[in-house]
Amino acid sequence: MPRRRRGLHAVTLALGAAVPLAIGPAVVHAQTAEPDSSTVLMRPGLDGDPNAPPGFRRTDVDRRPLATGRFKLEKFGNPPASGADSIGFDSTNALLKKEKEKKAAAAQKAKVAPPALPPSTARRDPLARPGASPTPPTPPTPPDTTGVILARPAPPRRPPVEEDPFAPLGIRAGAFTFRPAVEFTAGYDSNPDRTGGGSGSSYLVVAPELQVKSDWSRHELAADIHGSYSQYDRDFVPSLNRPSLDAKVTGRLDATSLMRIDLEGRLLLGTENPGSPNLQAGLAKLPIFTTLGATGGVVQRFNRFEVGAKGSVDRVTYQDSVLTDGTIAGNEDRNYNQYRTELRGAYELTPGVKPFAAVELDTRVHDEPADRLGIQRDSSGITPKLGTTFELTRKLTGEASVGYLMRTYKDPSLPDLRGLVSDASLIWTATALTTAKLSIKSSADESTQAGISGIFKRDVGVQVDHSFRRWLIGTLKLGFGLDDYVGSIREDKRYVASAGITYKLSRTVQVKGEVRTDWLRSNNPGSDYTASAILVGLRLQR
Repeated sequence: MPRRRRGLHAVTLALGAAVPLAIGPAVVHAQTAEPDSSTVLMRPGLDGDPNAPPGFRRTDVDRRPLATGRFKLEKFGNPPASGADSIGFDSTNALLKKEKEKKAAAAQKAKVAPPALPPSTARRDPLARPGASPTPPTPPTPPDTTGVILARPAPPRRPPVEEDPFAPLGIRAGAFTFRPAVEFTAGYDSNPDRTGGGSGSSYLVVAPELQVKSDWSRHELAADIHGSYSQYDRDFVPSLNRPSLDAKVTGRLDATSLMRIDLEGRLLLGTENPGSPNLQAGLAKLPIFTTLGATGGVVQRFNRFEVGAKGSVDRVTYQDSVLTDGTIAGNEDRNYNQYRTELRGAYELTPGVKPFAAVELDTRVHDEPADRLGIQRDSSGITPKLGTTFELTRKLTGEASVGYLMRTYKDPSLPDLRGLVSDASLIWTATALTTAKLSIKSSADESTQAGISGIFKRDVGVQVDHSFRRWLIGTLKLGFGLDDYVGSIREDKRYVASAGITYKLSRTVQVKGEVRTDWLRSNNPGSDYTASAILVGLRLQR
């Protein structure tokens, strides 16, 4: 037997011999008296109830003593920045980090979400089309149960609102934008020949137009052309079928940052209004007149001060008159050239307000030294005036002036034409939905009547546009005109009132309607008239 096994066998025999010695006395004591305390040193059983032995439970031991703070690391020596105090240098930036954390916490507290609107308060655009769904409300921020203030996310950025969502986009061609359009208007006029006892007639008007504008970084070139042709169903004497054209081309050359050159070319074609005293008797149709002119000018700025000079020339010609008997009467004596010069100085008082002073000189030279009545119609005039331009926060824009006209005629039998003149073109944007326009114009027109130097005309007009919706525009027009026949006691007063509506189907199609009434009240017997018209039109634009 190996030596190791012999050692274990000896220990076993020793334990076997000792057990009977320990058990024997315990049995004897159990039969006679209470067990001795020396006999319980090694009990053969378990403590407690044998049927319910105690269990053993393992306790989880935290194996991360440093994370739970059970042990602390001792710091030896002086830590960084321990002697910096409040004014020393701290390379750890500990104070800076604390200030950033405080600012971030204050900004987080300031972002408190406003109360959400209930679904019933959904906003509706007052200019939206009928039947359009209202703008949905912003969903409320969900309640926060963690105690941290949550900021509402920023809403998506909306595109900028267009000033006129139904304005034509035009046709782009290189550096130019073309905006063509045409209007077809049908209506009925109760007195188209503008006489005291005139009869009514239906008529049709076709009016094309074209606008062109450049898109250059410097200089500018623009064109504005409007034309029309009116066709009546009835045959009037004279015939009222007539064309009209108003074309203007303007240009600006920026010579330097402080000097510009303004250029303009114009063409005006039309007829005189029916019932005008300048028309001959027995006409078969209204004669057409043409005005062709050009203007050139230079404007120089000196800081806020501005000076300018311009000159223009116009050629006015009349078509020969066709009489009802087939004969032709010439109108060469009515043709003339007009030369005009204007000097102007302005000072920018405040941004948007620029008062100015101007003086205008003009001369009219007729092709014939004397007209058919033997009267010399050549004349010259001078008009000094004061005015200002407006551009006040885009609420009031335009120009207004007042002056005094003095025109002298070559024929001594013709009296001078003198009087107060005023010109204005102002646009007032009262609200986002309402716009008012004021126009004032004064002019001295030629006359063919004996003893009358000219017709001094003054016109005032007011137009108010209101947008019931972005696509539904209402228009109200009121006008007054005064015609003074210088050299005669005759004086005509003209009144006009109209109401219209424009329905914009899209950017390219519009439907229009208008009701208009004209009155003429004169101290000349038999010249009064009243005319009413109803118009319905269709506009196509691009």
